[in-house]
Amino acid sequence: MAILNGTEIKVYSSSTNNLVAYAQNCTLNVNHSPREITNKESNGNKEILEGLRDFSIDIDGAYAWTDASGTALTNGADDLINSNILTRTAVSFIFGDTQATSDVSYSGSGYITSVSLTGGYEDTATYSLTIEGTGALTQTVT
Repeated sequence: MAILNGTEIKVYSSSTNNLVAYAQNCTLNVNHSPREITNKESNGNKEILEGLRDFSIDIDGAYAWTDASGTALTNGADDLINSNILTRTAVSFIFGDTQATSDVSYSGSGYITSVSLTGGYEDTATYSLTIEGTGALTQTVT
């Protein structure tokens, strides 16, 4: 069994294939909400069937406006706020490792539902954001 190195799991913009800038942690959440069908013939036992599925991605990382050379970022937290939240535009993403053979990645589309920018005293400025998925989440094996 091969244990994955978490550093290999990344979030990319699928429209530009750029990494989300300075991301340090990312989490893909996938949920299934079954529907209850319990009735008088269930003999006091809860019964369920398939239901709605949903997914979201949580990302946090270092907050920056420029890269190491001083060039303005085009894939940072500010850019995501400006290009996706203020304009109410969906973001397409790829979650996983797209570089190695036999690795799994997930792709989909969603809306950024929250962004938090934090600047602590004598500490690295950070951001965190959540993308709530819309439609299907697709699994790809490279």
